[in-house]
Amino acid sequence: MMQFSEIPPLHQIPPFSIPTMNKNQIHRARPWPGFPTSKGLGSFGDANCMEQLLVHCANAIESNDATLAQQILWVLNNIAPPDGDSNQRLTCAFLRALIVRAAKSGTCKMLAAMANAHCNLSIDIHTFSVIELASFVDLTPWHRFGFTAANAAILEAVEGYSVIHIVDLSLTHCMQIPTLIDAIASRLEGPPLVKLTVAGGATEDVPPMLDLSYEELGSKLINFARSRNVVLEFRAIPSTYADGFSSLIEQLRVQHLVYAESGEALVINCHMMLHYLPEETLSPLSNVNSNPYSFEPSSTQSLRTMFLKALRGLDPTVVVLVDEDADFTSNNLVCRLRAAFNYLWIPYDTVDTFLPQGSKQRQWYEADICWKIENVIAHEGLQRVERLEPKSRWVQRMRNAGFRGVSFGEEAISEVKTMLDEHAAGWGLKKEEDDLVLTWKGHNVVFATAWLPA
Repeated sequence: MMQFSEIPPLHQIPPFSIPTMNKNQIHRARPWPGFPTSKGLGSFGDANCMEQLLVHCANAIESNDATLAQQILWVLNNIAPPDGDSNQRLTCAFLRALIVRAAKSGTCKMLAAMANAHCNLSIDIHTFSVIELASFVDLTPWHRFGFTAANAAILEAVEGYSVIHIVDLSLTHCMQIPTLIDAIASRLEGPPLVKLTVAGGATEDVPPMLDLSYEELGSKLINFARSRNVVLEFRAIPSTYADGFSSLIEQLRVQHLVYAESGEALVINCHMMLHYLPEETLSPLSNVNSNPYSFEPSSTQSLRTMFLKALRGLDPTVVVLVDEDADFTSNNLVCRLRAAFNYLWIPYDTVDTFLPQGSKQRQWYEADICWKIENVIAHEGLQRVERLEPKSRWVQRMRNAGFRGVSFGEEAISEVKTMLDEHAAGWGLKKEEDDLVLTWKGHNVVFATAWLPA
C-alpha cells in the first residue's frame, strides 16, 4: 500500500475527534505533529469508524480538499492493510477506489499521483477457463442459489413442452445450463429439443472473464447435452446491455412471430445481468443514438423499463430474475459509498469460510469485488455500470411491465436448502411473498423471483 511522506502538519481533523492519548502512548517520531501514530489508531479499527473515515475522505475529494483527503487517506492506509481481516480488506478496496476517483478530481490529482507512485492501483482480473469458472462459482452459494432456484422454476414452467427455447442472460457465461440440461434429460416424457440463445459479448468488460469465445462455449455445451441424449441448438447474438440488448430483442421478436404457433416454450433467464442496463439516474435515452425498441417511450422511461416491456411483448412462458439485493443507483457519491460498504462486506466476510488466505482463487475472488467497488465509487455516467437495485424495485418494475409473480414450489425450496447444507452455517434462506432470498448472517444477499405474463 501507499506510504505518504512530507505530509504538512496536522493539528486536528474537524469532522471527527482524535482519541486522547498520554505521552507514553505517543512515539517521538510521528508522521505529523499532533496526530497519532499507527500504534495509536486502534480505536479507528471497527467497521463503523472505517465507514465514517471513507465518507469523510469522499467528501474531501468531492470538495477538492486535497490536504484533508490526504490526512484521512493516511489514517485509512494505516488501519486497513490489504492482507488484514475482512473489514480491513473491504476498507482497503474502498480506499483504493477513492484514490482512483481522486486522480480525476482537480487538485486531488497530485495526491493520487503520489499514491500511485507508492502502490499499484491496477486490478489483476483473472481470465477463467471453463473448468476454472465452473469450480469457482461452485465455491459459494452466491451464484449457486440463483442457479438452483431458477432451474426449479424453469423445469416446472416447461413441463410437457417438446421444444424449449432458453434465452440466457447470465453474468456467469452459461454455468447454470449444464445442471439444467441434466434435469431436463431425466424428464419422464423424454428430453425435449433445447434451443439456447445468449447475448454474445454482453459482459466481455465485466468480471468474471472467460478465456474462450461464445462459439467455442456453445460447442462445449452442445457436446455436453449430446452426452445426456439432449439435442441442443446454440446461438450467440452480438448484443450489449448498454443499448438494452436491442439486437437480441429484435431477433427474439422475429423468432416469436415464426414460432408462436408451434407451442415452443420461451424461457428468459436473467442472472445478475439486468442491473447493467441503464436506469433512470443515467438519463439513458439521451445517450443512445435512437430508440432501440419498436414502441414509443415516454420521457421518463429508462432502457431498463423498456427492456422489460419488450420482454413482455414476447409473451414468454416464464421469466426468472435473480440479482443482488442492494441499491447502487444514487448519483450522490456518499450515499452510494454507504450502500456499497454495507453490502460488500458480505463477500469479504464469507470468503474466509471457503478459501484459504493467499490462495490463487481467493485473489481472483477479491479482485472481482475490488473491480465492482472501483466501478461503483470511482466512475460516473456510462462508465459506472454496477447499478444494483433492491428486490422491491425490481418487483415493481416487473409488475409495471405486465408480469405477475409466481411462487417457488416446495421442491424448489427443498433443493435450495439441500444446496446450502453444502456450505458454511452462516448462509440462510427466507421466503418473502412469492420470492426467495439468500441471506448471510441474516442479511439479504441475493434474491430469486419468477414471473409469468399477467
